[in-house]
Amino acid sequence: MKERMYLVTGAAGFLGGTICRELIARGDKVRAFVLPNDRAKVYVPTEAEIVEGDLCDKQSLERFFTVPEGVETIVLHIASIVTVNPDYSQKVMDVNVGGTQNIIDLCLAHKECKKLVYCSSTGAIPEQPKGLRIKEVSHFEPEKVLGCYSQSKAIATQRVLDAAERQGLNACVVHPSGILGPEDFAVGETTKTVIQIINGEMPAGIDGSFNLCDVRDLAHGTILAADKGKKGSCYILGNEEVSFKDFAKILSAESGCRKMKFFLPCRVADFMAGILEKQAKRSGKRPLMTTFSVYNLARNNAFDCTKAQQELGYTTRSYQETIHDEVQWLRETGKIA
Repeated sequence: MKERMYLVTGAAGFLGGTICRELIARGDKVRAFVLPNDRAKVYVPTEAEIVEGDLCDKQSLERFFTVPEGVETIVLHIASIVTVNPDYSQKVMDVNVGGTQNIIDLCLAHKECKKLVYCSSTGAIPEQPKGLRIKEVSHFEPEKVLGCYSQSKAIATQRVLDAAERQGLNACVVHPSGILGPEDFAVGETTKTVIQIINGEMPAGIDGSFNLCDVRDLAHGTILAADKGKKGSCYILGNEEVSFKDFAKILSAESGCRKMKFFLPCRVADFMAGILEKQAKRSGKRPLMTTFSVYNLARNNAFDCTKAQQELGYTTRSYQETIHDEVQWLRETGKIA
């Protein structure tokens, strides 16, 4: 049996780092791709071999892909630029689309590469009317989704599926929803929000919903896709939809923070966000709330994970368990009192 190595991009990130830790825990060899001078590389497990480089630089990717003779590889492409700004960004497109194309090209060029798992996003899938659960689609069109990030993921996902269909690439796709949980060393948007609520820095919520999934469940689901995912298939890795009210209630119960009493209706929040955005443009500061962030809470966030459950064995833990573990980790690392 040939020796196997997992090549993980975005290994210094929240999801990528958790994937590396799980692979190492089960005894797999891991090579981690991180940006040069990325401060977060200190959080990559020491057992992983680190290769520095950039998704937009094919030369550095060639170093990442080159392995000793007799070693086969599985590529988990997790890296991307995530942004909550819906406006067009050339950098987001260059990294998320161009970088993914470079990964596809190298997977095809390296015959020892046996599989690619591409980490897309539920944002790449067109929204359905409320009351319907959103399922996987087989074709992706950027004009059917909102925001530059979601559009970039839709384009990149289609490129992966095209390579599987037309060029014989053994690839499948996972679509994670929002990410929650412990060990978010870089403190992303969701973790920032959790800290703000606990510290009483958010006087009111919005009467909308999230779909957030424990990072450990998303990591396990991505590894299951590497083990069992079918060529050309897409898998939604999400959780049950949760209202902002219920989320804040669980957070208060687990952390002992003051209960959030006020929740603005989405229409009111949208109107206020529009005013705040205009003020922010004049002052040059970031608005406290944006119309796009309100849309993401007002939209249909009910995703159907049945396919991943049946074909991969994907499971999720409760919001209560995740928030309990996250609060504990935030306390242990001094991020909250």
